[in-house]
Amino acid sequence: MRFAFIARHRGIWPVAWLCSALDVSRSGFHAWLNRSPSVRSRHDEILVSRIDRSFKSSDPTYGARRVWHDALAEGLSCGLHCIAAHR
Repeated sequence: MRFAFIARHRGIWPVAWLCSALDVSRSGFHAWLNRSPSVRSRHDEILVSRIDRSFKSSDPTYGARRVWHDALAEGLSCGLHCIAAHR
C-alpha cells in the first residue's frame, strides 16, 4: 500500500520525501517498481476480466452467485466470496 501510494504521487512530491514520510527505503520502493506482478495479482486480473465479461453479457443482471457459476463453467478455480469481493 505504501509503495503504491508513492508511485501514484511521485509526480507531485519527490520520492525521497515520500519514502521518508512513510518510513520506507528508496531502494525498497525502486525494487518494488521493477518487480514483476505476483501470481496472485495476475490471477486476480484474469478473474476480474472474466467477472466483467460475464456480468456485461447478462445485461448487468447477474449477481455474484450466477457469475460464480459462469466462472466455474469456464474452468476458473475460485470461491463465491472471491467473485463477490471483486464485483
